[in-house]
Amino acid sequence: MQVNIPDVGHNSLRLAFFTIDVQAVTDLLFVYGTLRWASPAPVAMTLRQEGWLVGQAWAPGRLYRIADYPGFVPDTGGGHVQGDLIGLRDPDRMLALLDDYEECSPRFPEPREYRREILRVETSEGFRDAWTYIYARPTIELTPIEGGIFMPAATPPG
Repeated sequence: MQVNIPDVGHNSLRLAFFTIDVQAVTDLLFVYGTLRWASPAPVAMTLRQEGWLVGQAWAPGRLYRIADYPGFVPDTGGGHVQGDLIGLRDPDRMLALLDDYEECSPRFPEPREYRREILRVETSEGFRDAWTYIYARPTIELTPIEGGIFMPAATPPG
C-alpha cells in the first residue's frame, strides 16, 4: 500500500502518515517577563491589543536576571516559572513582531540571546502547548530569580 502525503506548506508538519496542523498550537504564547499582561512595556501594550489573556500558566524551568528583564531556561529539575498565557489573534504577524523584539529573527546575527520554541505549560484547566522565548546563552554567571516570578517594573508617574 502506498500512502501519498501532499506538501502542506509552512504551517504544518509531516510526521509518518499524518499531517499535524501547527497553526492549531501557535495561537498561544507563554510570557514570563516584560511581555506579561500587566507590563507597562510598549510591546506588551501591543500584545494586549492584538491578543487576549487566557490566564496564568506555569512552566518547568528557572528564571535568571539578565538585566532589567529575565531569561527563561526550561528544566525538569523541580523549579517552575509563573507567567501569563496569551492567545494571539494573528499569530504569524504578532510572532514576527516579537521575534524582532527578542532579536531572534533571522535578520539578527548568531549567537542570539533568545530562541522561540513550543513548550508545554500548565494552567488551572490542564496542560497547553504554547510558544515561548527561551534564553539561549550560558547562565553560569547569572543570578536565579527565586520563586520563578518576575514582575515588570511599574511605569513611573509623570
